Parts: sequence; structure tokens; C-alpha cells
Amino acid sequence: MTVRTFRTTTLTGLLCLLMLLSGCASVQDRSLERLTAASALESARDAGATPEALRTLLEQVSRLQSANRHSEARRILTSTVFDRANEAVQNQRTLLALRSARALEDSQWARALTAPLAPDHFTRYPADRQAAAARLQSDTASLAGLYVAAAQTRIAASATLARMSGEQSHNAIWQLLKRSRTESLSDASATALSNLQQGWLELALRLRNAGTGLDGQAQAVRDWQTNWPDHPARDTLPGELSLIVTLSAERPESIALALPQSGRLSEAGQAVRDGFLARFYTTPDEEKASVTIRIYDSADREFDALYQEMVQNDADLIVGPLSKPAVTTLAQQENLPVPVLALNYSESKTKGPANLYQFGLSAEDEAQQLAERLVMDGRPQAVALIPWGDWGDRVARALSDRIQTLDGTLLDIVRFDPRESLKDVVAKAFRVDVSRDRAITVERTIGMNVEFEPRRRQDIDAIVMVASPDTARQLKPTFAFYYGGDLPVYAPSTVYAGQPDANRDSDLNGVLFTDIPWVLDPPPAFQSQATDALRSVVRRQGRLFALGADAWRLAMEAHLLRNLPEAQVGGLTGTLTMNRDGRVQRRQQWAIFENGRPRALPELESETE
Repeated sequence: MTVRTFRTTTLTGLLCLLMLLSGCASVQDRSLERLTAASALESARDAGATPEALRTLLEQVSRLQSANRHSEARRILTSTVFDRANEAVQNQRTLLALRSARALEDSQWARALTAPLAPDHFTRYPADRQAAAARLQSDTASLAGLYVAAAQTRIAASATLARMSGEQSHNAIWQLLKRSRTESLSDASATALSNLQQGWLELALRLRNAGTGLDGQAQAVRDWQTNWPDHPARDTLPGELSLIVTLSAERPESIALALPQSGRLSEAGQAVRDGFLARFYTTPDEEKASVTIRIYDSADREFDALYQEMVQNDADLIVGPLSKPAVTTLAQQENLPVPVLALNYSESKTKGPANLYQFGLSAEDEAQQLAERLVMDGRPQAVALIPWGDWGDRVARALSDRIQTLDGTLLDIVRFDPRESLKDVVAKAFRVDVSRDRAITVERTIGMNVEFEPRRRQDIDAIVMVASPDTARQLKPTFAFYYGGDLPVYAPSTVYAGQPDANRDSDLNGVLFTDIPWVLDPPPAFQSQATDALRSVVRRQGRLFALGADAWRLAMEAHLLRNLPEAQVGGLTGTLTMNRDGRVQRRQQWAIFENGRPRALPELESETE
């Protein structure tokens, strides 16, 4: 045979093989298209649900999952055909069910699947599949809110999950333990299956009991390391705990507090100052032993010059400024030799220097949280009433952007001046004016009066009311006047004056709003301690006071938040996190007006264990 003939023959053979494989693939594709949950179940039942028939059924489930047809897979996996299956078939069914529960994000099914499983259930599978099975079991338990169980599986599988480094594995375990309820941790510790699990659970409980102070947490970690010298996490701590131990020795010792103490912003500056000092004075002595605070009046001074003065006075950290223009100027600097915790947000979109942290009572944070709550409550189509002005512009933009990213719709944003007729504002928002104009047009067309009942637009799920307390008290009854009394009303903290006033706020009954914990549910112990430590706080315990108190917490823990994206601080202004650009983001609490008084609502994402 010549070389040319050989090549021709080989090429022809390859083409035939490709055509054959293509034909097989086409047959398989058509077979998968015809495969349904009903037909698969019928075939298994017709075969008497024998082990062989059930294995075939599970193979079909796997094919459905590969085609991302998890809803059909769920129908098969939850059927009664498996009720009398042997252990091997049940184990395989469980594994496939875990996969579909994860894919569908079905938390109820995930809980039904994982709650009965032992933490080491994954060991029932062949050695080469145990790592994947363990990961799937843990992830599904986490989806179900069973965080301790998810952590226990990770712990039991820590040697099996060879592809993860020790630190990665320990970080994953720690994040699950952090999300667990204290009661669940205690119960699991009392029945721990091994010293390995017992050590992890004790570590979580020690940190839980240590409180929120950095020093106390660092000492709890060191004490645990002493008590568990042979535990694998002793020398390879989760990254967050390692950073806590490191940062406890690297906190600022000389803090410069730069706030307006005179002039137009003096009252605001003094309220923030009082909150900062109150939190400082009520902090345990061992956590502030070496810290000194020097207060600078930033009123009527260029912050650049004041910054240089504070640097020359050996400040380790500067807290301030309070004004947005001054923060914007700082954000435009190339570098800051001494870190700054600014108490407002820059107007610039530039990233800013690495040593700049920004924290404030951002209206944008509240607007985004309103959008998230609307969608979470199943009310994605809303109309918003927002005042004119730069502040209103920022609220409108943040609300609109966030609701769009969540696939919701802001049907209309009606801007208004509180001094104008609020009836006209609501009529415009509800399009009652359009309905009325249409009736007038009809009357003019036919030349006679017609019986007419105005109607509001019918596509609204909810109203977002951005207003001051006085304006909100007028707007809310007007909604009912224009046939919108049945619509849920959501609002930011601006609707609440901060002090209960049942007589004046009775018109706000039913309004769902977000506000800071210090206003809605202040911790009595801190209130009492703050008043004892700093008598002047009695007349200034508002939202800016809370901002100052949280500024002290951030002064001690900003570096921790910056380096650990999952870290958070429970503050008086909300749950605080920080993005990579050093901007602190807040999640406030929710409340509803009942009988003219705000009633704090439980957290939406509550632990389910």
C-alpha cells in the first residue's frame, strides 16, 4: 500500500468514526429530550422497583442533572419509589438529591436531606468520591441553615479535602461556626464525636463569650491555643483569628479627633465627639490602657493644614473630618502617611489612598436596603416619593440602581417640595390626575357630564416614602384618600424623629422603616455607662452620638475589616462591613409603626438551627 493510499484510507476511517460518534451523540441527545420524570418513574415501577431498575432510574436522574433539569430530578428523587430501596441505592439517591437541592437553592429540601445525616455520612462512598461528597453535604447543610452540622462535616473531612490548604480548610470551618447559634454550639460541644470537633467548638464558644472587644477576642484565642497544643488549628489559625491576634498588638495609641467644636457644625461635631469619648470611657481598661486621644477643632480650618499639624504631633490615627468636601479633598490625595477614618463619604468616584477609611450615616446605604427589602418581600414594583435636592438625587439614584440589579422596577420617582400641595404629589404618583383628565376629555368630547370615579394605577406593589416626620404624617393619610390605603409603605429613617410620639405618629401606623439600632433598641447597659462616664451626653444621644461611638470601634478594628471581607462589627449604627476601597457599609434594623410607636422587627436572615 502506498503512503498516499494509507493516508486516504486513514482519513476515510476517521471521518466514518466521527460520523458514527456524532450519530451516537444525536441519538443520546434525542433520548434525553424524550426523557421525563413521569416516564422514568413509570418505567421503574413497571420493572417492580428492583435494585437494578432503581439504579437505572438514578442514572437517568444524573442525566437530567447534567442537562440542568433539576426540577424534574427532584420529582424523581422525592418519589415513593425509593421507599424500600437497599442501602447502596439510598446512599446514591441522597448524593444526587444533595446536588439538586443545591442547584435549586431549595433550603427546605436541603434541611430535610441533611438534618438526619451524620457528619461523617460522606465516608459511605468510595474513597475517590468522599471529598466531593463531603463538600456537597456541608454546602447543602449550610444552605439549610444547619451551620454546626455543615462545620462538623468539614471538620470530619479535613484530611479528605486534600486539595484545600490547611488555612483554606480552617477558614471554611470557621465561617460556618461563626454563623452558628450559641445554643447550637453548646449542644454540639456536649456531644462532640472527636477531640478534633471538640477543639473547634470550644474555640467558637470562647470567641462568642469574649464579646466584641479586640483585646478580649485575642486573649480568648491565645488561651485556646494554650489549652489545645496538639490541635491542627493551633498553628494554622483561621485567617480572621490570626489577624485579630496580630492587630491586638498593632492598634493606634495616639488618636487625633478632628471635629468642628465651634461654628455652624459645632452641635453635630460635639455629638460625634461625645459618642466617641463615651465608647472610649466604657471600654475595658485593658483594651485602652495605652491609648491617648487629642481633640482638634476643625471649624474654619483647611483640613490639609490641620492634617499636617496632627501628623507632626505624632498621631497614629486621625478620626475626621465630618464635612463631605473635606473628605473629597482627602480622597484625591495620592497617599496619606497617617491613616484617616473620615466621618463622611467622598463625592469623588476615585478609589482614594490606601490609608483612607470612610464611614458615615449614608443615605445611599438606606436606599439600597429599602430596595432589597421590597424585592425580598415580593413587592418589586414600587413608586417612590423623594424630595428635590442633592440629597434626594443621591437617594433616588441609589434606590433605582439597586432595585434594577435585583430585577425589580421603580415604576416612577415623583420628586416634590414639602411646601407644595401634597395631594397633588400623591395624585401624580398614583396617576389619579391622568384618570381625572381622561374623564374631562370624555365630557368635552360628548358634550355632557359623565359619572366618574377616579382610579389609581393598579400596577403598584408598594410605596417608598422619603420624607421628614412632619411631611410623612401628612403624606400617609393622603395615600388612602387617593385609593392607596391598601398599599404597603416603606421609608428610610428620616420619617422617625428618634423619640416616641404616639399622638403625632399615629398617622404613620403600618409604615415599615429602617433605622439604626441605637434609636430602635439601644443597649441599656451602654446608655447607663455612657451617662455615668460623660454627663454631657444626656442632651445629645441621637444618631450622630451613635456615629461617634461606632467611630471608636472602627478606630480599633478598621484594619481587620479592610483585610477580611467577611468580617463585620455589630455597632450602634448597624452591622458594619467594609469594601476593598475602605468604605464602611451599614445594614440597619427594621421597624414598623404600631399605635404610633416604632416596634423593632427581628432580623430577616435569622439563624434557623
